[in-house]
Amino acid sequence: MPTLAPLEKLDAARFETPAILKKLASSSRRLAELKGIAASIPNQGILINTLGLQEAKDSSAIENIVTTHDELFKDDVLPEAFANPAAKEVLRYRQALRVGFERVRGSGLLTVNHIIELQAELERNNAGFRKLPGTALKDGSGQTVYTPPQDPAEIVALMGDLERFINQPELFEADPLIKMALIHHQFESIHPFYDGNGRTGRILNVLYLVKEGLLDIPVLYLSSHIVRTKADYYRLLQTVRDEDRWEEWVLYLLGAVENTAGQTISTIHAIKTALFDYKHRIRAGYKFYSQDLINNLFTHPYTKIDFVQRDLQVSRLTATKYLDALAAGGFVKKQKIGRGNYYVNIALNAALLARPEPTP
Repeated sequence: MPTLAPLEKLDAARFETPAILKKLASSSRRLAELKGIAASIPNQGILINTLGLQEAKDSSAIENIVTTHDELFKDDVLPEAFANPAAKEVLRYRQALRVGFERVRGSGLLTVNHIIELQAELERNNAGFRKLPGTALKDGSGQTVYTPPQDPAEIVALMGDLERFINQPELFEADPLIKMALIHHQFESIHPFYDGNGRTGRILNVLYLVKEGLLDIPVLYLSSHIVRTKADYYRLLQTVRDEDRWEEWVLYLLGAVENTAGQTISTIHAIKTALFDYKHRIRAGYKFYSQDLINNLFTHPYTKIDFVQRDLQVSRLTATKYLDALAAGGFVKKQKIGRGNYYVNIALNAALLARPEPTP
């Protein structure tokens, strides 16, 4: 198995093929369109929360951590009523996304320490980089297909090289989308942690795009595409290691960006349509309308009395009256679990579950 080398040792000119340049142009256009439509949502927290939850679910599914939207949203509003370990693990992924976004936004960098912090949020431990040998990646039949670096000092050195590649653009003059593909492959090949490498690597993708200014907020999540093309994803990761076929891997990731950006644009359009419909109808029909109420309903696909009470600074009785009136009006669906209630935003959930085809 060849030893991993720093990414800047690659020849950047090899990624200037007609096929790559054509796909780079179309994926870049679609990504710019996504950045623009995301900026048109008045409250960016709505997209960070709702799309972040969807990504957390999809990314965890790649690792066979499977939960449903219903279980996930219930656990988000009534964690004390549920003991679903998969849902709780998925919610940790969303928290790791938030932490990473805050670090990149605050520093303008994406460092090794940030990456370690992300993985600690995911796994709820502080194990850090691997210090013991024995980690190997196996295929579905249990055969070892790849052995990542085993020496702790080599792992630290390779991650230091990767940090420089991420944060020093002069080391490798290529488009950030091409570099994102290279960074993702290198991180997964270093496999620096005992657990959580796949999910951490998928968070790094979107954080790198934010760092590079291609997105303002983390809304491009490739996990749904990887779930649908899982066999290709793992096959192409391995052909780079075995045969140095980087070009095919880069084309795959560029296609994932284009496809996912188009799908996300459609989802945001659906969320935006639902949001403005609710805003106009609630404002016309209910004296208690406020922008804070709309923000609450669209930040939490499932909301509850405590959330409305907190966000609107009203009494529990008043929050209950608001939500019950909206349930009677068909805006939310009231559900009872044990002694508690939660309220499902009907239109928002329809938008999130629709998985619309990418816009043409």
